[in-house]
Amino acid sequence: MTIATAQPLVTCDPVENGAMVRALMREAHEWGARLVQFPEGALTGYAGQAKRHFAGWNIDWTPVQTQLDKTAELAGELGLWVVLGGNHRLTGSHRPHNSLYVISHRGEVVDRYDKRYLSHTEVTDFYSPGFTPVVLDVSGFRFGLALCIEINFAEVFLDYLHRGVDCVLFSSFSQDPVFGVIAQGYAAANCQWFSVSVPAQCSPAMPSGVIGPHGAWLGRCASDGRSGLVCVDLDRQAPELNMALHVAGPWRATARAGTIYEQRRVADPRSTDRTAP
Repeated sequence: MTIATAQPLVTCDPVENGAMVRALMREAHEWGARLVQFPEGALTGYAGQAKRHFAGWNIDWTPVQTQLDKTAELAGELGLWVVLGGNHRLTGSHRPHNSLYVISHRGEVVDRYDKRYLSHTEVTDFYSPGFTPVVLDVSGFRFGLALCIEINFAEVFLDYLHRGVDCVLFSSFSQDPVFGVIAQGYAAANCQWFSVSVPAQCSPAMPSGVIGPHGAWLGRCASDGRSGLVCVDLDRQAPELNMALHVAGPWRATARAGTIYEQRRVADPRSTDRTAP
């Protein structure tokens, strides 16, 4: 399966953002991608990007909905799955969610991931937290969704591992290069693909790209602030991934289950007495 990881220039104008998203969707389709992933806030812009308190950061939701509808329509025309970052409006005075929309190849919003671990500023001034992990199955692969500072919470990714996720789609609006290093660590430790999507303006610190289950980058966008995308094949039979996917991964699953260790537990006073010389 081919996936595309996008690196668009993200503004605070949903009309401009929507046009960029759809241009990259068409490019991903031309490369044969089955799914394309966009960064945090790709449709609406990101609250922190405006550098204003939420009370003064007014969103006109009409163009946001229009652009989301146009994007979903194109996804149906192209037969392309789309994971798209954006703010999701709630009712009344409730602050929006910071979300990833899941748009199916039939042009329908079939799910939405709402960021669960918000930063201090986000939860204080900008957003309402979500509470539910999201997985989706496409062409025999299972994907899990995560956003930005959630990279610092290992439990998010261990949970997706236990849910049988093959590839984590991690979208961010960060200029912290350490996020990429941590993502490589999760990919290698959990033997999963890890797709990292950031806006073009964040690329000098950490360009978008896809990490293989062996912890190495399989492809990356330019790091000079340019918009673009990278396409990577998720290939379970790739020789360079054999150790991670068919040896290390299964062994670690067996080790986590613990049975092999329980079978070899010894009844020995020199084992139970941890102060004996």
